Amino acid sequence: MSGDRVVVGYTATDAGADALALGARLGAALETSVHVVVVLPSAQGNVSIPSDASYDRLIEDTARGWLRDALAPFPGIRGHVRYAADVSDGLVAAAEEFGAAVLVVGTGGGGPRGRHRLGTTAEELVHSAPVPVALAPEGARHVDPSVGLPRITTAIGTRPGADVLLDTAVATAQRAHAPLRLLSLAGVDLPGRVDAGLTRLTAQAHAQDVLDTVRGSLPAEIEAEALVGAGSDIQDAVSRIDWLPGEVALVGSSRLAQPRRLFLGSTAGRILRALPVPMIVVPRTSETSS
Repeated sequence: MSGDRVVVGYTATDAGADALALGARLGAALETSVHVVVVLPSAQGNVSIPSDASYDRLIEDTARGWLRDALAPFPGIRGHVRYAADVSDGLVAAAEEFGAAVLVVGTGGGGPRGRHRLGTTAEELVHSAPVPVALAPEGARHVDPSVGLPRITTAIGTRPGADVLLDTAVATAQRAHAPLRLLSLAGVDLPGRVDAGLTRLTAQAHAQDVLDTVRGSLPAEIEAEALVGAGSDIQDAVSRIDWLPGEVALVGSSRLAQPRRLFLGSTAGRILRALPVPMIVVPRTSETSS
């Protein structure tokens, strides 16, 4: 599925406010429209939900009230109420309906500020969504909206060469007029028998090779740099990296994913636990796709 809009999954919680704030910043930076969606449970096939017209109106009116209050500071952003068997299904359907380039959800869930804790809906989306999913950490609602997207960091894998993740990162940086940083964690979390010095040199060479490969296709206005993460493990390495307020990190979906679907792999999951900025998980494409 292709699209260029931002779709936000909203709930009247702090995590919902985090998602809305991130979605608004993404929409402004990418110069595209933002659609905020509250998904209500569908009564069809669910005997636990009363099938009463007045009850349905009350629930929908309440949801629309949440949207009015939440969107008051964001003129131009549209709110919608949709029904589905579960929230993740409803958000995927909304992403298709509105032509989403990215689907935004909150992940605070009571975790420490600036960190992610995946709830049920976010967990389902990062293992099944057909579009990139942006995960807003706890406290994203407090980021100054005027910062826009000051930088885009992309976690590159151990295989050099252009792929959908790099293409997405380049396109996002171009649209947002933001510098691009390529992060290599290739030398982290390897067995202890591997020589540390050789690992660092190999990782640096890999990061520079990828940067050199990508640089030729970059528009002249995009700045790019390469960075090698170092630490005792991936989470330690990520925690040692400097992060700008408002920047986002892009990671690719696991190779276990079905074509054009997400699957948050173990490496991305460890990055997520240490990451103090929003993460965008990008689906892979099939090798035969064009």
